[in-house]
Amino acid sequence: MASGILVFVEQRNGAIRKASMEALSEARRQVGGKEPVVALIVGENVKALSAVANKCKPDKILVVDNAQFAQYSTEGYAAALSTAIKMLDPRYVFAANTSMSKDLLPRVAARLDAACVTDAAELKVVGDKIQAVHPMYSGKTRGTFELKSQVSFVTLRPNVFALTECENGHHAEIVDLPVSVDKIRAKVTETHTATEQKIELSEASIIVSGGRGIKGPENWGVLQNLCSVLGAALGASRAVVDSGWIDHQHQVGQTGKVVSPQLYIACGISGAIQHLAGMSSSKVIVAINKDPEAPIFKHATYGIVGDVFEVVPKLTEELKKQNA
Repeated sequence: MASGILVFVEQRNGAIRKASMEALSEARRQVGGKEPVVALIVGENVKALSAVANKCKPDKILVVDNAQFAQYSTEGYAAALSTAIKMLDPRYVFAANTSMSKDLLPRVAARLDAACVTDAAELKVVGDKIQAVHPMYSGKTRGTFELKSQVSFVTLRPNVFALTECENGHHAEIVDLPVSVDKIRAKVTETHTATEQKIELSEASIIVSGGRGIKGPENWGVLQNLCSVLGAALGASRAVVDSGWIDHQHQVGQTGKVVSPQLYIACGISGAIQHLAGMSSSKVIVAINKDPEAPIFKHATYGIVGDVFEVVPKLTEELKKQNA
């Protein structure tokens, strides 16, 4: 009989994603001590990462450590996840809602003819089943899905589910899971990485975003200075990305990244529905715009009617004084 939760713990460049730790923490909260929680780590030379995953108190950690998995491939990682599911027979498979898991989990779910809900913003326990709540129609409404298949798959929105406090006294059982893939038809042979932010946008607790109100790509420095003081990630609206002012990796919105930071500062962003769909779940929203009728103010926790080039530098300087 199916029991417990298997959590796919994503690692990139030898580090576990914060969002995966949140998913592992939520799995433990959902079942308490009644059912097992098992973490799955896949990659090359990743066994040492078990010590990090152990902090979220899984009962067992499965490690697939093989040169075949040095780079992500859908076929290879699907084989690893499928092997773990066959071994454990879990009721649920959790993962953080990242580009990797959005590719991986639906593929494995389709193989098993199983239910799959992506980007869950809330989980509810009703009887002995878990229901996943998924924002729909650009966040205007939410759908609640009861997962009834023998094994069900859920990806969890980053920065929504609390991260468990680290516990040094816990010792999960670590098991090497042998997985061999005979033929991977598509392999990553080379990776070209754009200049990345120090903080991943989807996992940032503070985001400063700019729109057309910054007037041109030469003015990003105004917002980057604020980011440096706050330890924030830099975001952007679709309009400025489409205009070529900044790379798409910074785009927040329905066709960009969906974010849920503790603080979201929108600078010169009008508040189109496409953008709101990507950041409306932020805990605190601060809008800075010289147009008092800008739609963003209807959704902001705090609104500042003013010129970005006057407000942001003054805010940056004041924060520097407080941090001195």
